[in-house]
Amino acid sequence: MSFIDLLAADPVGAYSLTLDRVVATAGALVALAGTVAGALARRNRRRNGTVALAAGAVGVVVGALIIVTADGGPGTGNGIVGGYAAVVFGLVAVVLGVRARRTA
Repeated sequence: MSFIDLLAADPVGAYSLTLDRVVATAGALVALAGTVAGALARRNRRRNGTVALAAGAVGVVVGALIIVTADGGPGTGNGIVGGYAAVVFGLVAVVLGVRARRTA
């Protein structure tokens, strides 16, 4: 993509929802749910640990795909910020899930 093509592209509004933003947000929310399940793994460690591992893995994969396929940085409508959030929350969920399953 040339510099002229970038100048001619229509800007994406800050509050407009693009498909990439929706997918990245969904991945971040799934990973966040896994983080919560891993943090609350006191009662049923095996089940909550499994939920945390699965949700964390989904969050990491979705976030990584969004990051790899993004054409630009924050504010371009590619969901890059949500992708990074999904990866971070996903890694935390995986760590908490592994810890919960080991102590079960």
